[in-house]
Amino acid sequence: MKLSDLNRRAHLYLGLALLPWLFMYGMSSFAIAHNAFFEALDKAKNQAMWTLREERTYEVVVPEDPEQLREFGRAALKLVGIEGTNFGAYRQGPDQVNIYSYTFLHSTQLKYFAREKKLRVEDRRFRWDQFLTGMHARGGFEQDGWLPTAWAVVVDLFCVVILFWIGSGIYMWWSIRQHREWGWVAIAGGLVSFGLFVVLL
Repeated sequence: MKLSDLNRRAHLYLGLALLPWLFMYGMSSFAIAHNAFFEALDKAKNQAMWTLREERTYEVVVPEDPEQLREFGRAALKLVGIEGTNFGAYRQGPDQVNIYSYTFLHSTQLKYFAREKKLRVEDRRFRWDQFLTGMHARGGFEQDGWLPTAWAVVVDLFCVVILFWIGSGIYMWWSIRQHREWGWVAIAGGLVSFGLFVVLL
C-alpha cells in the first residue's frame, strides 16, 4: 500500500472515529458563545437554577492551607452522601467555603459558613447547554478514580489525532498539484483572519 493511500485511509477513519468528540466540542462551543441566549430562555421559565436539598449544623475548622482544602471538601461531601464525583473546593471569602461536585448529568454545591457553623446543600437543575459546556471544560488529571483519568487521556489523544488530521490533510492537498494554488489561498485566508483576531481582540 502506498503512503498516500495509507494516509488517506488514516485521515478518513480517524475522522469517523472522532465524530462524537467533534460533535460535542462543536455543540458545546456554540453553547459557550451564546450563553446569554440560554440564560434568557432560562429566566423566561422563572425556574430556580438551584434547589435546597438540606441545611445542617456542621462544626469544623477550615484549613488555611489551600492544598488541604480539597480534603476538607471531600469530607463535607462524604457527610452528605456524595462520593466518587469530580469536585472542587475554594474559599468564597474569609468565612465561606464553596464545594462543587459535578457529573455530566447532575451537579451539587455545598456552601459552608464558618461563622454560623452551617452547611447548605443545593442541587442544580439539569440544562442541556450546561451539560455540553461541562463536557467541553472537563479535563485534567487532578480528580480521583480511573474514569476521570481515562477521560483526560482520551482528550489528550483527541488533541494528538487532530494534529495528525491537520498534517494528513496538508499531505493530501500537496499531493494534488492542480489544487495547490487554491490551497494556498485557503491557508492564507485562514492565517490572515486568525492573525487579525489575535492582534485586534
